[in-house]
Amino acid sequence: MNIDWERAAAIQRSVVGGVLLAAIVVSTYRLLAWITRRIQLAARYQPAPAGSQVGGDWYDAFTLKGGTLALVIGDVVGHDLTAAAGMAQLHDILRSLAWDRTDPTDAVVDRLDDAMHAITTVPMATLVLARVEGPDNGPWTLRWTSAGHPPPLLPTPDGHAQYLEAGQGLLLGARQGIMGRRPSAAHALPPGSTLLLYTDGPVEIPGSDLDTGLGRLRRHALAHEPLDTLCDQLSARMPPGSTDDIALLALRLPVP
Repeated sequence: MNIDWERAAAIQRSVVGGVLLAAIVVSTYRLLAWITRRIQLAARYQPAPAGSQVGGDWYDAFTLKGGTLALVIGDVVGHDLTAAAGMAQLHDILRSLAWDRTDPTDAVVDRLDDAMHAITTVPMATLVLARVEGPDNGPWTLRWTSAGHPPPLLPTPDGHAQYLEAGQGLLLGARQGIMGRRPSAAHALPPGSTLLLYTDGPVEIPGSDLDTGLGRLRRHALAHEPLDTLCDQLSARMPPGSTDDIALLALRLPVP
C-alpha cells in the first residue's frame, strides 16, 4: 500500500490544530468572567522554527466547580505528530480529573500519572497544574504541583522576579513503583504581580546551560509592558538555533 505521508501529516496537523483551537476558544469564552474581575490572562504558542511545526507543548486555563481558576502548562516528550496527539489526550484527561473533584493539585496529577499509560500513547511528559485561590479583590494564593517542569516565574511590581521552585516532583511516566504523593506548594501572589508559566523552549539555549536560559527569561519578564505585549516579546525572543516549540501562559493580578 502506498501512503502519501505528506498528505497524512497535513491532515493530522489540521486535526490536532482543530482540537487545540477548540480548546482555546472554549477556554476564552469561559474565562470572560475572569476578565470582568480584572484578572488578566494571555497565552501564546509558537512552533519550532525548524522541524515538524507540531509538537507536544500546550497550555490551558479553566474554572473549577467552585469558581477557582486552574492553570496548566505541559510538554509531552517528542517533537512530532505523535507528541501532538498525546498532548491532546493529556489535555482532555487532565481537564476532566481537575474538574471532577476538589482534590489538591498533587492528587490530581497523581491520578493523571496513574492513568497515562493505560489510556494514552504518551510515554513521558512534564506539566505544572496550578490554582489561583482568593476573593475577587484578593488576597490571592497560588497552589501548584510540578511534574518535572520548569518552575513558574513570578515578577512583581517592585522590580523583582523569582522562580517558584517548590512543589517539584518527577515527570509523568517516571513514578512507576514509587509510593507516596507528589509534593505541592503554595505562595502568596502580590497585587499587580505577573505569573508566567512556560515550556522549555524559552530557556533552552543551544550551546548554553539552563541557568543562563532561566536568567535570560527572568530579565525579559521584568519588562513593564501590557500582558499581551509581554507575551509577544517573550515568544519573539526564541533563542537562535532553537529546535523547540514555545508555549506561554501568563496571568496578571489587579492592583486594588
